[in-house]
Amino acid sequence: MDSGALILSLKLALATTLLLLPLAICIARPLAWARFRGKGLVDALVTLPLLLPPTVIGFYLLGSFGPHSALGAGWLALTGRTLVFSFDGLLLASLLINIPFAVQPLQRAFESIPGEAREAAWCCGLSPLQTLWRVELPLAWPGLASAAVLTFVHTLGEFGVVLMVGGNLDGATRTLSIAIYDKVQAFDEAAAAQMSLLLVAIAVAAVGSLHFLTRKVGRRG
Repeated sequence: MDSGALILSLKLALATTLLLLPLAICIARPLAWARFRGKGLVDALVTLPLLLPPTVIGFYLLGSFGPHSALGAGWLALTGRTLVFSFDGLLLASLLINIPFAVQPLQRAFESIPGEAREAAWCCGLSPLQTLWRVELPLAWPGLASAAVLTFVHTLGEFGVVLMVGGNLDGATRTLSIAIYDKVQAFDEAAAAQMSLLLVAIAVAAVGSLHFLTRKVGRRG
């Protein structure tokens, strides 16, 4: 077992989930209720990472994060670190490719909330932010939980984009999925099977816990 790769994968998955959920709420809420020009385009852009091959996304991100790009050069000047082949780049790439996994469950959850609930909150004097915090999020919590689980699990298993943007640097960018690939390439099938089983176990446990919690709270409601 490559413990370093496991720790890095868990760190990346946790950071991605915590940073992406607030952004996903800001995107999902207007997509669920607001009417604005270009809404269809935004919806399509949110879905795009699900449709494109990871290598295609990784190729464009590699160019966008490179030291000769505006983003890469700006990050290098600001932090003294490059985005490519670094944890910083891995995290930013992970945030971008996981947008649909975080936004879409939240969007469906917000869409299921009756408009009368928001209107009643406004009539009681709650501000839009207070309405979001005290009314909408408690009602949309199954979508929030689903978004968190899907983002976390998908980040753990991502391979193509992680390899192209981060490379395979031990202790810096080698995640568990890349370590599995390395073991297969080295014909170490036992180690690859062990790490693969661990990823499967984490995914099953996360999804199973989500379904159990959703059903339990649903029965109480």
